Amino acid sequence: MLYVFFSICCSVIVSILLKLAKRYQIDIFQAITWNYSIAIVLTWIFLKPQLHNLQASPIYTYTALGILLPLLFVLLALSVRYNGIVRTDVAERLSLFIPIVAAFLLFGEQLSTLKIIGISIGIAAILCSIPWKTKRSPNKKSATNAWLYLFVVFIGMGIIDVLLKKVSQFKGMSFTSSLFMVYVIAFVLSIVLLAYRFGAKKSKFSWLHIIFGWILGIANFGNILFYLKAHQSLAKSPSIVFSAMNIGVIALGAIVGLVIFKEKLSTVNKLGIALAIVAIVVISYANIF
Repeated sequence: MLYVFFSICCSVIVSILLKLAKRYQIDIFQAITWNYSIAIVLTWIFLKPQLHNLQASPIYTYTALGILLPLLFVLLALSVRYNGIVRTDVAERLSLFIPIVAAFLLFGEQLSTLKIIGISIGIAAILCSIPWKTKRSPNKKSATNAWLYLFVVFIGMGIIDVLLKKVSQFKGMSFTSSLFMVYVIAFVLSIVLLAYRFGAKKSKFSWLHIIFGWILGIANFGNILFYLKAHQSLAKSPSIVFSAMNIGVIALGAIVGLVIFKEKLSTVNKLGIALAIVAIVVISYANIF
């Protein structure tokens, strides 16, 4: 379970860094771009991808992920900024229900009664987590539409999970090798767009953004690395890893958001956190049977 704990910590550190980005005037897109550069290096060193059979690999799925990952990363940062760590972590973790529905609609899997109950509770948790009442803000438009960032994070992360499942089913390359390819595509596409932003003078080069991006990339990669190792060490108990990871991120994210960043949650929002944990427990229990 130590690997699960490390993975939880890395995931929450990513949220903390995204929260601090505005305070230190970090160009978040530039940081996210450089995040993929260090992720490529760390994947090569620790996961040792084998790049054979590339001609038969699902390049269109890789490309879709290469586009969606940096885009969702930016939206995740905006959600953390306007909704806080707590609500964003709930939306991100409950996106797991989208692959479950997709498995039923696209992959022919059966939806059990427990899974339907879990999904229903999860939807209620999302609705309770939305900041229905927003305080006045200098950036009124962003504050008013804050709930949209939660919705996009929920849907977007779910779509990414579905695409990752498709990648994991490809037998021609290991999942870690496929992940390496996705990182490369994400970095190439991001660096091209970043070059355009430099040329249009919409972004300004700074080592601070690069270093921040590298720290972000280390935490992001650590989350994936420790999660994979947790599944390897607890190969006979995947549901334990699944539930502990998701519940742990929501719980630790709530502690950090409420205690350190003094995020304000309504009673309904707190109910949403409790419902999210219940939903994950129900889904985890359903996966055992």
